[in-house]
Amino acid sequence: MKKFSFTIRGNKYDVHLKDLEENIAQMEVNGTQYEVEIHQDVKKPVKTPKLVRKEIQRKPGEGFITKNAGGGTIKVNAPLPGNIFKVLVKEGDVVKKGDTLLVMEAMKMENNVLAEKEGTITSVKVSVGDAVLQNDVLIEMEQ
Repeated sequence: MKKFSFTIRGNKYDVHLKDLEENIAQMEVNGTQYEVEIHQDVKKPVKTPKLVRKEIQRKPGEGFITKNAGGGTIKVNAPLPGNIFKVLVKEGDVVKKGDTLLVMEAMKMENNVLAEKEGTITSVKVSVGDAVLQNDVLIEMEQ
């Protein structure tokens, strides 16, 4: 548990407190084992309580993420606040991953917004000059 060093009348003692149960202490003093009775009230160590939770009973199929085999609407969001500088696509255009969809001005720089997946543009939600906030939907496309 704990180690102490004492000097009594010029003699040095290395004490290792090994165990403390009720008022009996198991000690080692300079390599010799002793069992010592303590005559004072001993503070009991404070133990942190354990939180015990019941096991969750799941229904069949619950708690598992399933991926759709593709398709669905993809929303292209504004990466940061700014103004729309150029719109390079229109409804019905087919785009490939990495194609530039529009250019927006943010923080005094022109930023290209790219397609993250292949798809067909279903709607363009912004036009040149519009001010947008971060995560605003700019374009929707079907995969």
